[in-house]
Amino acid sequence: MKIALVTPAAASSRYGNRNTAERWAAMLRELGHQVGVQQKWDNRSADLLLALHARRSHDSIVRFAERYPERALILALTGTDLYRDIHDNANAQESMELATRMAVLQDMGLRELSLRMRRKTQVIYQSCAPIFPQPANRSFFEIVVSGHLRGEKDPFCGAAALQHLPSDSRIRITHIGGARDPALAAEARRWMKQEPRYVWLGEQPRAEALATLARSRAMLISSLMEGGANVISEALTARVPVIASRISGNIGMLGSRYRGYYPVGDAHALARLLSRLETSPDFRATLRQQCTERRRLISPAQEKRGLKKLLAGI
Repeated sequence: MKIALVTPAAASSRYGNRNTAERWAAMLRELGHQVGVQQKWDNRSADLLLALHARRSHDSIVRFAERYPERALILALTGTDLYRDIHDNANAQESMELATRMAVLQDMGLRELSLRMRRKTQVIYQSCAPIFPQPANRSFFEIVVSGHLRGEKDPFCGAAALQHLPSDSRIRITHIGGARDPALAAEARRWMKQEPRYVWLGEQPRAEALATLARSRAMLISSLMEGGANVISEALTARVPVIASRISGNIGMLGSRYRGYYPVGDAHALARLLSRLETSPDFRATLRQQCTERRRLISPAQEKRGLKKLLAGI
Protein backbone atom coordinates (compact mmCIF):
# COMPACT_ATOMS: atom_id res chain seq x y z
CA MET A 1 0.00 0.00 0.00
CA LYS A 2 1.21 3.52 -0.81
CA ILE A 3 1.00 5.71 2.30
CA ALA A 4 1.39 9.48 2.58
CA LEU A 5 2.50 10.19 6.16
CA VAL A 6 2.00 13.84 7.10
CA THR A 7 3.59 15.53 10.10
CA PRO A 8 3.73 19.31 10.62
CA ALA A 9 7.29 19.02 12.01
CA ALA A 10 10.06 19.81 9.52
CA ALA A 11 12.55 17.18 8.36
CA SER A 12 15.32 18.88 10.35
CA SER A 13 13.20 18.97 13.51
CA ARG A 14 13.92 16.91 16.61
CA TYR A 15 10.47 17.56 18.01
CA GLY A 16 8.37 14.57 19.07
CA ASN A 17 5.98 14.50 16.10
CA ARG A 18 8.86 14.20 13.64
CA ASN A 19 10.45 11.39 15.63
CA THR A 20 7.13 9.56 15.70
CA ALA A 21 6.61 10.03 11.96
CA GLU A 22 10.08 8.75 11.04
CA ARG A 23 9.81 5.75 13.35
CA TRP A 24 6.34 4.84 12.08
CA ALA A 25 7.50 5.24 8.47
CA ALA A 26 10.34 2.79 9.06
CA MET A 27 8.00 0.27 10.71
CA LEU A 28 5.43 0.56 7.95
CA ARG A 29 8.15 -0.01 5.33
CA GLU A 30 9.18 -3.14 7.23
CA LEU A 31 5.56 -4.25 6.95
CA GLY A 32 5.85 -3.93 3.15
CA HIS A 33 4.29 -0.50 2.50
CA GLN A 34 5.62 2.42 0.48
CA VAL A 35 5.77 5.46 2.75
CA GLY A 36 6.56 9.10 1.99
CA VAL A 37 6.96 11.48 4.94
CA GLN A 38 5.97 15.10 4.23
CA GLN A 39 4.97 18.24 6.10
CA LYS A 40 1.91 18.72 3.91
CA TRP A 41 0.29 16.31 1.55
CA ASP A 42 1.89 16.84 -1.87
CA ASN A 43 -1.28 15.99 -3.84
CA ARG A 44 0.25 12.81 -5.21
CA SER A 45 -1.93 9.72 -5.29
CA ALA A 46 -1.79 7.52 -2.19
CA ASP A 47 -3.89 4.63 -0.97
CA LEU A 48 -3.93 6.07 2.54
CA LEU A 49 -3.18 9.32 4.35
CA LEU A 50 -1.75 8.97 7.85
CA ALA A 51 -1.67 12.40 9.51
CA LEU A 52 -0.20 13.46 12.83
CA HIS A 53 -1.90 16.40 14.58
CA ALA A 54 -5.56 17.21 13.91
CA ARG A 55 -5.29 21.01 13.78
CA ARG A 56 -1.94 21.51 12.09
CA SER A 57 -2.52 18.77 9.47
CA HIS A 58 -6.09 19.93 8.80
CA ASP A 59 -5.38 21.33 5.34
CA SER A 60 -3.82 18.05 4.15
CA ILE A 61 -6.66 16.03 5.67
CA VAL A 62 -9.37 18.11 3.97
CA ARG A 63 -7.67 18.08 0.58
CA PHE A 64 -7.10 14.31 0.67
CA ALA A 65 -10.68 13.63 1.77
CA GLU A 66 -12.04 15.79 -1.05
CA ARG A 67 -9.78 14.21 -3.68
CA TYR A 68 -10.22 10.61 -2.49
CA PRO A 69 -13.42 10.38 -0.42
CA GLU A 70 -13.45 6.58 -0.71
CA ARG A 71 -9.90 6.08 0.59
CA ALA A 72 -8.81 5.53 4.18
CA LEU A 73 -7.59 8.44 6.28
CA ILE A 74 -5.94 7.83 9.66
CA LEU A 75 -5.37 10.57 12.24
CA ALA A 76 -2.95 10.29 15.16
CA LEU A 77 -3.78 12.69 17.98
CA THR A 78 -0.86 14.35 19.77
CA GLY A 79 -0.70 16.21 23.09
CA THR A 80 -1.92 19.66 22.08
CA ASP A 81 -4.57 17.97 19.90
CA LEU A 82 -5.88 15.74 22.60
CA TYR A 83 -5.83 18.08 25.56
CA ARG A 84 -6.64 21.39 23.87
CA ASP A 85 -7.49 21.62 20.17
CA ILE A 86 -10.12 18.92 19.75
CA HIS A 87 -12.23 20.54 22.46
CA ASP A 88 -12.45 24.04 20.99
CA ASN A 89 -10.90 24.19 17.52
CA ALA A 90 -13.22 23.69 14.55
CA ASN A 91 -10.44 22.53 12.22
CA ALA A 92 -9.25 19.88 14.66
CA GLN A 93 -12.84 18.70 15.12
CA GLU A 94 -13.37 18.49 11.36
CA SER A 95 -10.17 16.44 11.02
CA MET A 96 -11.56 13.92 13.49
CA GLU A 97 -14.85 13.72 11.61
CA LEU A 98 -13.06 13.06 8.33
CA ALA A 99 -10.77 10.39 9.79
CA THR A 100 -11.61 6.78 8.99
CA ARG A 101 -9.61 5.65 12.03
CA MET A 102 -7.64 7.39 14.76
CA ALA A 103 -4.79 6.60 17.14
CA VAL A 104 -3.82 7.94 20.55
CA LEU A 105 -0.46 7.33 22.18
CA GLN A 106 -1.58 6.20 25.65
CA ASP A 107 -4.76 4.76 27.11
CA MET A 108 -5.89 7.83 29.09
CA GLY A 109 -6.22 9.61 25.75
CA LEU A 110 -9.40 7.69 25.02
CA ARG A 111 -11.11 9.53 27.88
CA GLU A 112 -10.83 12.80 25.94
CA LEU A 113 -12.99 11.43 23.13
CA SER A 114 -16.72 10.98 22.75
CA LEU A 115 -17.97 7.41 22.65
CA ARG A 116 -18.54 7.76 18.91
CA MET A 117 -14.95 8.86 18.30
CA ARG A 118 -13.59 6.29 20.73
CA ARG A 119 -15.07 3.47 18.66
CA LYS A 120 -12.73 4.24 15.76
CA THR A 121 -9.64 4.91 17.89
CA GLN A 122 -6.77 2.61 18.84
CA VAL A 123 -4.03 3.02 21.45
CA ILE A 124 -0.46 2.69 20.17
CA TYR A 125 2.31 3.21 22.71
CA GLN A 126 5.51 4.70 21.34
CA SER A 127 8.75 2.77 21.55
CA CYS A 128 12.43 3.36 20.98
CA ALA A 129 15.51 1.32 20.10
CA PRO A 130 17.53 -0.26 22.94
CA ILE A 131 19.43 2.20 25.16
CA PHE A 132 22.48 0.86 26.94
CA PRO A 133 23.08 1.82 30.58
CA GLN A 134 25.89 4.28 31.37
CA PRO A 135 27.76 4.71 34.67
CA ALA A 136 26.13 7.36 36.86
CA ASN A 137 28.14 10.45 37.79
CA ARG A 138 29.21 9.93 41.41
CA SER A 139 30.02 13.57 42.12
CA PHE A 140 26.34 14.59 42.05
CA PHE A 141 22.84 13.11 41.81
CA GLU A 142 21.84 13.89 38.23
CA ILE A 143 18.24 14.37 37.12
CA VAL A 144 17.67 14.80 33.39
CA VAL A 145 14.96 16.91 31.77
CA SER A 146 14.67 15.92 28.12
CA GLY A 147 12.38 18.32 26.31
CA HIS A 148 12.38 21.48 24.25
CA LEU A 149 11.76 24.80 25.95
CA ARG A 150 8.04 25.33 25.34
CA GLY A 151 5.36 26.78 27.59
CA GLU A 152 3.30 23.58 27.72
CA LYS A 153 6.37 21.71 29.02
CA ASP A 154 6.62 23.92 32.15
CA PRO A 155 10.36 23.78 31.42
CA PHE A 156 11.69 25.49 34.55
CA CYS A 157 9.68 23.75 37.25
CA GLY A 158 12.71 21.58 37.96
CA ALA A 159 14.99 24.59 38.23
CA ALA A 160 12.54 26.24 40.63
CA ALA A 161 12.40 23.05 42.74
CA LEU A 162 16.17 23.18 43.31
CA GLN A 163 15.68 26.25 45.50
CA HIS A 164 13.53 24.22 47.92
CA LEU A 165 15.92 21.30 48.39
CA PRO A 166 17.87 20.73 51.62
CA SER A 167 21.24 22.48 51.70
CA ASP A 168 23.12 19.16 51.70
CA SER A 169 21.35 17.82 48.57
CA ARG A 170 23.63 16.68 45.75
CA ILE A 171 20.90 16.92 43.09
CA ARG A 172 21.74 18.58 39.79
CA ILE A 173 19.33 19.03 36.90
CA THR A 174 20.66 18.64 33.36
CA HIS A 175 18.21 20.02 30.80
CA ILE A 176 18.45 18.89 27.17
CA GLY A 177 16.35 20.60 24.51
CA GLY A 178 16.35 23.49 22.09
CA ALA A 179 14.44 26.76 22.32
CA ARG A 180 12.42 28.20 19.46
CA ASP A 181 11.49 31.18 21.62
CA PRO A 182 14.46 33.47 22.38
CA ALA A 183 12.69 34.60 25.56
CA LEU A 184 12.70 31.05 26.91
CA ALA A 185 16.37 30.64 26.01
CA ALA A 186 17.13 33.83 27.92
CA GLU A 187 15.13 32.54 30.87
CA ALA A 188 17.12 29.31 30.86
CA ARG A 189 20.35 31.31 30.98
CA ARG A 190 18.97 33.39 33.86
CA TRP A 191 18.17 30.22 35.77
CA MET A 192 21.72 28.95 35.26
CA LYS A 193 23.11 32.16 36.74
CA GLN A 194 20.67 32.09 39.63
CA GLU A 195 20.89 28.36 40.37
CA PRO A 196 24.25 26.68 39.56
CA ARG A 197 22.74 23.21 40.00
CA TYR A 198 20.62 23.77 36.88
CA VAL A 199 22.46 23.24 33.58
CA TRP A 200 20.79 23.82 30.23
CA LEU A 201 22.71 22.09 27.42
CA GLY A 202 20.41 23.18 24.59
CA GLU A 203 19.68 20.85 21.69
CA GLN A 204 21.99 17.84 21.57
CA PRO A 205 22.63 15.11 18.98
CA ARG A 206 20.30 12.22 19.70
CA ALA A 207 23.08 9.80 20.64
CA GLU A 208 24.49 12.26 23.20
CA ALA A 209 21.05 13.03 24.61
CA LEU A 210 20.29 9.33 25.10
CA ALA A 211 23.69 8.72 26.70
CA THR A 212 23.01 11.54 29.16
CA LEU A 213 19.61 10.03 29.96
CA ALA A 214 21.13 6.58 30.43
CA ARG A 215 23.63 7.79 33.04
CA SER A 216 21.07 9.79 35.03
CA ARG A 217 19.47 8.79 38.33
CA ALA A 218 16.01 9.79 37.07
CA MET A 219 14.22 11.67 34.31
CA LEU A 220 11.89 14.57 35.11
CA ILE A 221 8.94 15.33 32.84
CA SER A 222 7.20 18.44 34.16
CA SER A 223 4.73 19.08 31.30
CA LEU A 224 1.35 20.77 31.59
CA MET A 225 0.06 18.56 28.74
CA GLU A 226 1.39 15.51 26.88
CA GLY A 227 -0.21 13.20 24.36
CA GLY A 228 2.09 10.29 25.21
CA ALA A 229 5.67 11.44 25.61
CA ASN A 230 8.30 9.42 23.77
CA VAL A 231 10.86 10.59 26.35
CA ILE A 232 9.01 8.41 28.88
CA SER A 233 9.42 5.46 26.53
CA GLU A 234 13.11 6.30 26.31
CA ALA A 235 13.47 6.43 30.10
CA LEU A 236 11.64 3.12 30.52
CA THR A 237 13.86 1.53 27.88
CA ALA A 238 16.99 2.90 29.58
CA ARG A 239 15.75 1.60 32.97
CA VAL A 240 15.77 5.12 34.37
CA PRO A 241 12.97 5.95 36.85
CA VAL A 242 10.64 8.82 35.98
CA ILE A 243 9.45 11.77 38.05
CA ALA A 244 6.35 13.17 36.36
CA SER A 245 3.69 15.84 36.70
CA ARG A 246 0.33 14.27 37.48
CA ILE A 247 -1.37 14.88 34.13
CA SER A 248 -3.49 12.56 32.04
CA GLY A 249 -0.85 11.93 29.38
CA ASN A 250 1.78 10.92 31.92
CA ILE A 251 -0.67 8.73 33.85
CA GLY A 252 -1.55 6.99 30.59
CA MET A 253 2.13 6.14 30.12
CA LEU A 254 3.06 5.22 33.70
CA GLY A 255 -0.19 3.98 35.24
CA SER A 256 -2.56 5.37 37.86
CA ARG A 257 -0.71 3.73 40.76
CA TYR A 258 2.72 5.04 39.88
CA ARG A 259 4.45 6.59 42.91
CA GLY A 260 6.56 9.19 41.10
CA TYR A 261 3.96 11.90 40.45
CA TYR A 262 3.78 15.43 41.84
CA PRO A 263 0.98 18.03 41.40
CA VAL A 264 1.47 19.86 38.13
CA GLY A 265 3.35 23.15 38.49
CA ASP A 266 4.10 22.64 42.21
CA ALA A 267 7.84 23.25 42.64
CA HIS A 268 7.68 22.68 46.41
CA ALA A 269 6.07 19.26 45.99
CA LEU A 270 8.53 18.40 43.24
CA ALA A 271 11.42 19.29 45.56
CA ARG A 272 10.05 16.97 48.24
CA LEU A 273 9.75 14.14 45.72
CA LEU A 274 13.26 14.69 44.36
CA SER A 275 14.65 14.76 47.88
CA ARG A 276 12.92 11.48 48.68
CA LEU A 277 14.32 9.97 45.50
CA GLU A 278 17.83 11.05 46.48
CA THR A 279 17.70 9.85 50.08
CA SER A 280 15.54 6.70 49.97
CA PRO A 281 16.93 3.57 48.27
CA ASP A 282 13.58 1.85 48.91
CA PHE A 283 11.71 4.59 47.04
CA ARG A 284 14.13 4.36 44.12
CA ALA A 285 13.65 0.58 44.03
CA THR A 286 9.86 1.00 44.03
CA LEU A 287 9.96 3.37 41.05
CA ARG A 288 12.33 1.09 39.16
CA GLN A 289 10.03 -1.87 39.71
CA GLN A 290 6.97 0.09 38.58
CA CYS A 291 8.82 1.27 35.48
CA THR A 292 9.85 -2.31 34.72
CA GLU A 293 6.19 -3.31 34.78
CA ARG A 294 5.28 -0.58 32.28
CA ARG A 295 8.17 -1.40 29.94
CA ARG A 296 6.17 -4.26 28.41
CA LEU A 297 3.91 -1.67 26.71
CA ILE A 298 6.60 0.16 24.79
CA SER A 299 8.61 -2.39 22.80
CA PRO A 300 9.21 -1.76 19.07
CA ALA A 301 7.55 -5.10 18.28
CA GLN A 302 4.45 -4.03 20.19
CA GLU A 303 4.33 -0.67 18.38
CA LYS A 304 4.70 -2.34 15.00
CA ARG A 305 1.87 -4.76 15.81
CA GLY A 306 -0.25 -1.76 16.74
CA LEU A 307 0.39 -0.12 13.36
CA LYS A 308 -0.36 -3.37 11.54
CA LYS A 309 -3.67 -3.64 13.40
CA LEU A 310 -4.46 0.01 12.64
CA LEU A 311 -4.16 -0.70 8.91
CA ALA A 312 -5.87 -4.10 8.99
CA GLY A 313 -8.68 -4.41 6.49
CA ILE A 314 -7.99 -1.12 4.70
